[in-house]
Amino acid sequence: MKAPSVDILYSEFIFSASRSSGPGGQNVNKVNSKVTLEWNVVQSLLVSEEEKTVILHKLSSHITKEGVVQLTSQEARSQLQNKEAVIKKLQDLLTRAFIKKKTRKPTKPSKAAKQKRILQKKQHGEKKKWRQKGRE
Repeated sequence: MKAPSVDILYSEFIFSASRSSGPGGQNVNKVNSKVTLEWNVVQSLLVSEEEKTVILHKLSSHITKEGVVQLTSQEARSQLQNKEAVIKKLQDLLTRAFIKKKTRKPTKPSKAAKQKRILQKKQHGEKKKWRQKGRE
């Protein structure tokens, strides 16, 4: 399964701007440069049910109880740059959510590794034996 493209989902996004705490000097008090992206995954018509379950499960830390993804960006001084940054952030999250983990193949230690471990244990036991009281 492939991650849905942000270009396709764009019509479902809700953007809001607010005052940023980032760089900007005196300008920061006058301009709304912080951008918040909201996307309702549960009510999305452009994403299949199977994709919704993957998104809701994997991105649970970014999703509200109502099923809305909320991301913000305030790194740049301009609202447009922050809007682009928050879209890229969502695309990266979606891409990572749809990467399948490789299944672990159980392996056994080699014969040499077992012998080395036993040798080390014996050496450690010898060392402790020499430290015992009453050995003179």
